[in-house]
Amino acid sequence: QGLLRSDSIPEVGEDAAATVGMAETLSEEEQDELRKELAKVEEEIQTLSQVLAAKEKHLAEIKRKLGINSLQELRQNITKGWQDVTSTTAYKKTSETLSQAGQKASAAFSSVGSVITKKFEDVRNSPTFKSFEEKVENLKSKVGGSKPAGGDFGEVLNSAANASATETIAEQTQE
Repeated sequence: QGLLRSDSIPEVGEDAAATVGMAETLSEEEQDELRKELAKVEEEIQTLSQVLAAKEKHLAEIKRKLGINSLQELRQNITKGWQDVTSTTAYKKTSETLSQAGQKASAAFSSVGSVITKKFEDVRNSPTFKSFEEKVENLKSKVGGSKPAGGDFGEVLNSAANASATETIAEQTQE
């Protein structure tokens, strides 16, 4: 009966003076009835809280018997949450955009690599590099003696280091 009444009930934050004015306009009989209803609603809330606590206890017991623990529940919640996120339109659009960006970046890096490779080839075929290569070959033939021409720059450096070490040992022996 009290829940279906259409009387205006002040909302939280409404003017306290308006609430006091309302109580003054109620008759003694109406105030008594409201107090009884208030007590009844508070009792129902307490009963519902007790029922809820009993249901939560029963739920925990069922989960314990099934072997469901908090960690498993957390995993299930995270999995479900992730599935919910991945099914959203925003996620799908973002994923698609990032995929396209990745493909474009990959293509860009590939073309940069091609350009760098071409530049290295250009440098290697340049007259300056050819001249440097010839000088290294001449040095190698002078230092290495009768070794055949060819080889890489590392071999030339090793030959020069060995020749230098040999000269140093020969000088120490003469002293």
